[in-house]
Formats: sequence, C-alpha cells, structure tokens
Amino acid sequence: MTASIYLTSAEGRSGKSAVALGVLDALLPHAPRVGVFRPLIRSRDQRDRVLELLLAHAGSDIAYDACIGATYEEAHRDPEAALSTIVAAYRALIARCDAVVIVGSDFSDVAAPTELAFNARIAANLDAPVLLVIGGRLHDEPEALGKSTARSAAEIAQVAELGMSELRAAHVTLAAVVVNRADPDGLAEIIGTLGATVPDGAPVWAIPEDAVLVAPPVSAIIEAVDGRIVRASDDELLAREVTDVVVAGMSMPNVLPRLIEGAVVVIAADRAETLLAVTVAHEAPTFPTLAAVVLNGDFPLSPDVDRLLDGIAASLPVIRTAHGTFDTVQRITRSRGLLTRESPRKFDTALAQFRAHVDVDALRERLAVHRSSTRTPTMFAYELFERAAAADAHIVLPEGSDDRVLRAASSVLARGIVRITLLGDAGEVRQRGAELGLALDEAAVVNPATSPLREQFAEEYARLRAHRGVTPEAAWDIVADVSYFGTMMVHAGLADGMVSGAAHTTAHTIRPSLEIIKTRPGVAVVSSVFFMALADRVLVYGDCAVNPDPDAEQLAAIAISSAETAERFGVDPRVAMLSYSTGESGSGADVDKVREATRIVRASKPDLRVEGPIQYDAASDPVAGAAKLPDSDVAGRATVFVFPDLNTGNNTYKAVQRSAGAVAIGPVLQGLNRPVNDLSRGATVEDIVNTIAITAAQRERTDSEERK
Repeated sequence: MTASIYLTSAEGRSGKSAVALGVLDALLPHAPRVGVFRPLIRSRDQRDRVLELLLAHAGSDIAYDACIGATYEEAHRDPEAALSTIVAAYRALIARCDAVVIVGSDFSDVAAPTELAFNARIAANLDAPVLLVIGGRLHDEPEALGKSTARSAAEIAQVAELGMSELRAAHVTLAAVVVNRADPDGLAEIIGTLGATVPDGAPVWAIPEDAVLVAPPVSAIIEAVDGRIVRASDDELLAREVTDVVVAGMSMPNVLPRLIEGAVVVIAADRAETLLAVTVAHEAPTFPTLAAVVLNGDFPLSPDVDRLLDGIAASLPVIRTAHGTFDTVQRITRSRGLLTRESPRKFDTALAQFRAHVDVDALRERLAVHRSSTRTPTMFAYELFERAAAADAHIVLPEGSDDRVLRAASSVLARGIVRITLLGDAGEVRQRGAELGLALDEAAVVNPATSPLREQFAEEYARLRAHRGVTPEAAWDIVADVSYFGTMMVHAGLADGMVSGAAHTTAHTIRPSLEIIKTRPGVAVVSSVFFMALADRVLVYGDCAVNPDPDAEQLAAIAISSAETAERFGVDPRVAMLSYSTGESGSGADVDKVREATRIVRASKPDLRVEGPIQYDAASDPVAGAAKLPDSDVAGRATVFVFPDLNTGNNTYKAVQRSAGAVAIGPVLQGLNRPVNDLSRGATVEDIVNTIAITAAQRERTDSEERK
C-alpha cells in the first residue's frame, strides 16, 4: 500500500514548498521510490518550479508529465472533469511508487477558502491525509526583503480553524499541522494554542522564520530594478542572498557605520566617492561584506573611477539602473527569493529547519511508512548522514581556498552533520565565503603559517621522523603545508579526520598520513574502496585508487579491510576475489595470485564469506553464479568486489558508474589509525559532502578500536 500525504494551506506565501521539501526528505530514507504529484499547475507549457525542485531532490526517474494533474484554467472551466483528470493521473503514479508527496495548489496573496475547499476535495478523492501548512506572518502589509509582522498564536489559531473546517467539510483526515515562518520567540505558545484545537491527536509543529529562505539573490535584484551588471568579478556572486538594503544618501563618513552584512547599497550614480568608500569597505576585513551596489540615475562613471576599482581588484557586483532612489528601493524591498537548487544555502537551511522542528519519526508513523530492505543511492546517502551526525565528528579541510570545499563546508554545517575547521588565511576564507553567501560562521579557520600550533606540530613531526633525518628546522617548514598541518591536527586529536585532494594530488594527501598517522595494528597495506550505489543496492569495490599491483598478501589485506568497511556501513559482506577465471578452471600467475590471496583470507577470517578466483559475471549475476559455482554462497550474490590490480579496478568502477548510472562514493581510505580521505581533483560539491560524511562516520570505528 502506497503511503501518501497532501500538503495544502489556507493562504499563499506560507512557505509550503519548503515544508514539502522537508516532508519528501523525511520519506526518502525509508521508501525506495518516492513520487511527487502536483494536482493543479498553472500551465502545461511552463514547467512547475516546485515540482522540478522536489523531483530533483527525490532523484526520481519518473517523467515530469506523469506527476501533474490539471491546470488552473481546466479546473475553473470544468471542475468535475479536472478532478477526474487529477484522480486518473494520481492513480497511474502511485502504482509506480512506495510513497507520494502531493503538493496542493498555490494561492494568491489573499486567503481564498474556495481554493482551499477544492484542495480538500482533491485530497478526499485521492484518499490522502492532509498536512495543513499555516503561515506565521501577516500578509495584509507589503513585505520588505521577506520581513513582515509575526502573527500571534491566537491569530494563527483562527487561520488554522478556517483550514480545518474546510477539511472537515470534505471528510478529509488531518495528518498534522505545520506553522511555518513562525515567530522564533513564540513557538511553544503557538504549539500549545493550536494543540488544544486540533482534532484526533494530530501533531502540531512550528518552524521559525529564517530570513535566508525568503531573501532574494542579487540576480533577482537586477531583474527587479531593470538593471544591468557593470562590474562583477564572478558570476557566482550573483547568487548571494540579499538580507537588507542600505540607502547611501548621506556623506561618506556617515554611510560606513550603516553598512550591514549581506546588504545591497543604493548609491546615486554621481556619488563616486561613496561608491569607492563602500567598495573598499567591502574588501576590508574590518567591515561587513556586502551583496551588491545599485547605482541609480543616468550619470556615467568617470574612467578614472573605473581604473581605480580595477586597481584594487574589486569583487563587489555593481548594478546600474535608470530608476530614481525611491523607486529603486521600493523595487528591491519587494523582491522575494525562491527556493531552488541553484540556491544551496536556502536548500540546506530549509532542510535543517524542518529536521530541527518536526518530529520526522512521528510523521512517518502517521503515514505508516516502514523502512524497506531495498537500498537506493538516496537511502544510502541518508543513512550515511545519520551515522555522521551521530558520530559528532570534527573534520579538518585543508583546502580552504577552494570554492567547492567552502560550499561543502557550508552545506554540512547547515545540516548539522559535523564540526569543521578550514585551513587558510582567515580573512580570505571568510571574505570569499561571505561573497558566495555561505554560512561559515560556525567553522573554525586556521592559518598554518601563523598558527601557534605550528611550533608544537614541528616538534612532534621532527620526533616522529627523526629516524629519517628530519631536523626541527626542516619540520618547521614541512608542517606549514596544509596537508601536513591538517594531518598533524588529526594525529594530535584536534580533529577526528581529514578530507583533502580537491586541489592536491592523492600522494600529497596520503603521504603525510603514512608518515604521521600510520596504519592500524595488523593492517599490512592502506587501500581504498568505492561505494557503488546502484538503483536498488549498494556494492563495495576495492582497491580502485591506491595500490597499483598488490601481491597476494596485500590483496588479502585489501579484501579483509574492504569487508570490514562494508559491514561498518551496513553492507552485508560477501567477498568476490575477481579474476579472469572462476574456480579451478584457469591457471597462470595472475589467477594464482588471486587464488593464494583467497586462501590467506580464509585462513585469517574463517567466518568471512569469500570466493575466488571468480569472474565478475559469476560474482554478480545469480544465473551465471549458479552455473559456474553452484555450491557457493557468494557466487551471484557478492557485495564486495576485490580487483586484482588498480588498472582493472579503476576502469571497472568508472565503466559501471557511467554505463549503469551508479553513484560512486569514494575513494574511502582504509587501514589508517585515524580517518583521512582523498578527493578527486574533479570532485563536485556533492562528492565532497559525501566524503566528509564518510570520514565522520569512520570516527565511530576509530573510537571503538581505541577503547579495545
């Protein structure tokens, strides 16, 4: 039976799409295939933004057109026919899903009971319980950059009663009530007041207002003022959220103390001295970083002013508009930000807010959603993040000058997955993070060159490498390198793990670990695995990144480490020692190496299910496995694939990744005393986030081993 939930509201601007994202996120770890349905859309010719956002997060391969019902025009022209179309489309969709999130229609700025009544009628016909979303802000006054007056608990209760009466009239089951964008200081009172009126024991949750979620990006400001960019060092800066507006109508000394972090500053185009002062203040570490400057009026900038701005390498976006000051400010303050995947800070903030204030276990229980034995890539990722958050790990990221690393750090901090230290010049790191609109306030930033820890680390490194002739003077220079400094932090217990490699080679990441952290007792070789997340299961591939041509003993060590890593992350280990021959059918040096490695594994770990030598098809396909090794409990069911050499492993994982559409997470280093993981230099932000989570989750193993 497919679990479903219908999200609707009694009015517009309640932030229903952010709540829908949170609901979807809560279902993904438990249901292999979660669908999204929009019963009413504005047009069949224009794609629905909310639906595309949710489908992208669900990782669904269901076509967009299969997730829509009728248009507003169709519903207005013939409500009965539109309702039939909606029901038919929904029935076709649920046949392909384990759970469905149904997002009701959008409202105008005025509360419309008629529209709510139609949503309630749709929910009744779809036999879906309703999650009623109530806005926590007043909408009878214009908002200024997303800021409006908070409603009282009594006012919210009145709006909720309006919604619940419509649901009762349609005989719809109320699953829960969510008050969104609520007064942060009044959450308990809101929940208490609504809890006394909500029927059937339905839970009430309140999510506080967060200005980031409704703040417009600089790109939206450009559109709002009919402007054009005249200066911008980086297009990525146009995605930064604007949280305030400053009108620089006074003299320069009076403008500077009024600058606000994340603000857009409106300056008359003939006030070049104010523009220069504001730009220099933005670049200075002693002033807030700004989102943009809007120059209003038709006055041209002096070529000398342009040359001066070029000379200080100004990064602050400058926008020109022909509108007057008052009209420009009005247009800016009425701009609103939309929740999209192109705004990762909004995305992460919305998910973090939902998880912090909604009991997702209770929500899943209300919908009767039970954990499936299937493990999709999305489900594996969520399990990974849960493990990482439970570990409460502190991860050091040496490459603080890389935008991808900064974005990943902002994301994991917003999600509450780990604590972060970034290495680099503090002023430059925080300046760049602020320019990109990232939330890095909770990250520590350490400059290895000037840190007081440098002397301590130099002494320790010289002690560790004295047998190699390393002097204290040489160690002083070595530990200033970010990879060595980060590794020393892990060695000293100042961080639980390190993730590097986005801007450095694998050798640059691993060499310090081998010198300082060293391998765990009993581990012969440091190796790596990739988690290969297929459509319905997760496999483990090793070693695809570190050891070019391991001998039999090393191959056995890789197999044992890979099985332990698999088990640690919830993959039941059945180990296939891969070769071009299965069983006793072949001979030769390469096959003999795998055969000997299999013997060593069996002798060392008699309880571990292992088979080798075995070909890939016999290891992965039940039919081929039964034909070639009929009595094996690994053949056809292998979960851990150990490749005979790096050439085979690296090419195979990439072939499966590209041809089968698998999500490759890794490489994950194994065998070190403390977790250090390497990134590809082509790593995406998502790759870095996943690797940070894996490194945090590895801390659990390290701690348990140290206790033993």
